[in-house]
Amino acid sequence: MYYTFVVTIDVYTIVVPTTMTEEKENIKKRNFPREAINELLQAGNWMYEKETEHIKQYSISLEQYNVLVILRKMRNEVVNMRAIQEGMVSEMSNATRLVEKLRVKGYVTREQSQENRRKVEIRITEKGMLLMKDIDKTQKKHEKKIVKNLTRREIETLSRILNKLQNE
Repeated sequence: MYYTFVVTIDVYTIVVPTTMTEEKENIKKRNFPREAINELLQAGNWMYEKETEHIKQYSISLEQYNVLVILRKMRNEVVNMRAIQEGMVSEMSNATRLVEKLRVKGYVTREQSQENRRKVEIRITEKGMLLMKDIDKTQKKHEKKIVKNLTRREIETLSRILNKLQNE
C-alpha cells in the first residue's frame, strides 16, 4: 500500500504518489525523447561556449581552429575546399571565408592548382603549426576540465551514444 507524503524543504515541495499506478501514469506523461533532446541541445551549447572561450585566447574562432586541425592532419598533402568543408564540425561553416581569414593571419597558404585552375590548394604554414603546438599545450588540460565529472567508461559510453544518435 502506498501513502501520499507531502514534504516541503525550503521552496521545494515533493509529492509522493499514493499508488504505483499513479507513479506509472506520471512516467507515461513525461516526454523522454523531448527531455533528452533539450538536454542535448543545452549540453551542445554549453560545450560550444566552453570551447569558444578556450580557443578565443589564441585570437582565432573555434571554426578556424577546426580548419587548422583538418590541415594539420593532412600536413604534407594538398587539401582543397571540399575536403575542408567535409571535415568541418558544423556544416554551416563557410570554409572559403575561414581559410581566407587564416591566410591573412599567415596560418595557411591558398594557391591555385597548376593542373586544374578551378581548384584551390590549401596548406598549413609553419606559423600555423606553431599556433597548433601552443594550443596543444593547454588543450589536454581544458579537455580534462570539461569531463572531470565523468569516468573513462562514462566518456566512452557518451561518445558511443552520440555517434549512434548521429547515424540515424
